[in-house]
Amino acid sequence: MNKDFSKPQRQSAAGIIVMATHTFLKIVKASFFIFVLAFIKMPLHQIFYVLAGVALLLVISFFFAYLWYLKFTFFLDKEKQEFVVNKGIFNRDQVIIQLDKIQQVNINQSILQKIIGVYGLKIDTAGAHGEEVSIRAIDETSAYNLKSHLLHKKVTIENQPEAETAAQITEETPFLKISSWTLFKVGLTSNYGQSLALLAAFFYTVIYEGRQLLDSLKIDKNTIESTVTGMLTIVTAFILIGVLLLVLLVINMVRTFYKYFELQISQHKDTLLLSSGLIAKKNTLVNPAKVQITKYSQNYFQKKLNLLNVSLKQAHFGESKKGHEMQGNTMEIPGCNTPERDELLRMILAKLPESNKTFIPDWRFLNLPIFFKLVLPVAIFIIIAINVPEIKPFISAAAIYLIAGVVMIYISYKKHCISISEEFVVKKSGIWDISHEIITPAKIQAITTFQYPWHKGVDVGHLCLHTAAGQIRFKYGNYTEIKEMVNYWLYQVEHHNKNWM
Repeated sequence: MNKDFSKPQRQSAAGIIVMATHTFLKIVKASFFIFVLAFIKMPLHQIFYVLAGVALLLVISFFFAYLWYLKFTFFLDKEKQEFVVNKGIFNRDQVIIQLDKIQQVNINQSILQKIIGVYGLKIDTAGAHGEEVSIRAIDETSAYNLKSHLLHKKVTIENQPEAETAAQITEETPFLKISSWTLFKVGLTSNYGQSLALLAAFFYTVIYEGRQLLDSLKIDKNTIESTVTGMLTIVTAFILIGVLLLVLLVINMVRTFYKYFELQISQHKDTLLLSSGLIAKKNTLVNPAKVQITKYSQNYFQKKLNLLNVSLKQAHFGESKKGHEMQGNTMEIPGCNTPERDELLRMILAKLPESNKTFIPDWRFLNLPIFFKLVLPVAIFIIIAINVPEIKPFISAAAIYLIAGVVMIYISYKKHCISISEEFVVKKSGIWDISHEIITPAKIQAITTFQYPWHKGVDVGHLCLHTAAGQIRFKYGNYTEIKEMVNYWLYQVEHHNKNWM
């Protein structure tokens, strides 16, 4: 591939295979159960037509991939400092990205790309719905050469020699490495909520698709349900719970190792290079100046093992972004110890945050959560249980829920606070995972303060700091102190005139 990115050029021809495979797998995934039914219900002599249909889909996928390859070009406009991409088969699109708006460049390598010997490169800006541009096939040297241009505001006319660029790739010495043993401990102590949601989604899909399959095969569902119900006893229920917990642990371990295997961070000029992945290798380049919120968290078990999870949040496109796209603007770094966390904070913030004054919430923080999340639901449940005999034996569960809820809300009250200094704002919160969110006043884009009418007499109010990566809230604080903090931050923003990106 031509290393002079000032001239329009295509990707590697291997991108045809990558794009065709991607399109074909999407079609197969969407129609998987249709093919299963076809193989089950169709006579053996007609299976040929199904295989012919699959072959036709593969040919069509390669045809459109070839057209996509011909129409996709990109180049660097050095005079305007822009990266220009032309794409589209029937509807032609031109994407123009100013270099100083680029906040993240990801260099990935899936299994297929690894076999072919190419890389994928994705460019993300704060105003994009997901990644702005995705280049699916580019060689390693060109990928790192291009990212070096994209993450610097000034693109020089001279091209860097290929040997020098390759040397820079190999000479980067990581200042942080996460070992497999550390990842094992991370898998044991974190991310159970995400694994549980993944497990629930899997079972929902299996049950839904299974019902569809039973309906198509005209199998009596009542017989199967009665058989399963007859097999359930107290012993089998406990065994099933144990198996589910074991499966949850395995899923958590697999997710952790798949995503963060051989995680390491190195400094490349004025950017950070995050590299990780078991099968599909992912390299993310981040400009520390564009990190909006720096966060680290730790639960009880992680504290005993001296583990911390660090996340770097960059700007996103507000409410229009979907959940998984907003997660793409957050870089997760699990399994750091305290010195590694401090080193990372120095890289992002230039110095470790110091706390000059800490503000805590008023005891009224407890009122609304206890009433709406505990008292009201428990009261409704007891009323229903009194009138429904089948539910009455479970009234004791309501007492357990009430006690556990009070404890959790009280812990969240004790952990909820905000610390400020001349250079930093640190918000602390959490129940099990205790998190610290750190921003500098220059990153604040707007400030909201409000007060409920019934709190005016007791001088209690709320604070919300708006940043390009999300909001930081402090609830039920002293309203007079909140207004003083706001005036101080507004003075800092106007006086120092620092860039937020």
